[in-house]
Amino acid sequence: QVQLVESGGGLVQAGGSLRLSCAASGSILGIGTMGWYRQAPGKQRELVASITTGGSTSYTDSVKGRFTIDRDNAKNTVYLQMNSLKPEDTAVYLCNADVVVATTLQNRPYWGQGTQVTVSS
Repeated sequence: QVQLVESGGGLVQAGGSLRLSCAASGSILGIGTMGWYRQAPGKQRELVASITTGGSTSYTDSVKGRFTIDRDNAKNTVYLQMNSLKPEDTAVYLCNADVVVATTLQNRPYWGQGTQVTVSS
C-alpha cells in the first residue's frame, strides 16, 4: 500500500558530500515525522536525523553541523544532505516515515529498503 524508496547512496572519499532522497508513494493520506536511520555492520540501528511535518529537526550528536535533513511535503519526500563525511559514517542508511494510510486510516511506520553509504579514508 505504501512504499518508501531511497536513492543517492554511494562511495565517497572522506570530506566529501552525498545527498540522500526518500520518496513515499501509495495510499497516503498524510505523513508525520520522517527520519533517517543508519546501521553499520555489527552495530545497532541508530537514528541519525528526524523532521516533523512542521519542519522541526533533531540530529544525533555525531552528525550535528555536518548533516541537514529537510522535506518536501508536496512530494512526500525527505532528504539528507551529508557534508564533511567521515569513514565512521559508513553504513546502510534507511528512511522511516509515520504514514496515515488512506484506505485504512491507520497510522503506522514504514521503512525504505536502505541505501549503502561508504566513506573511504
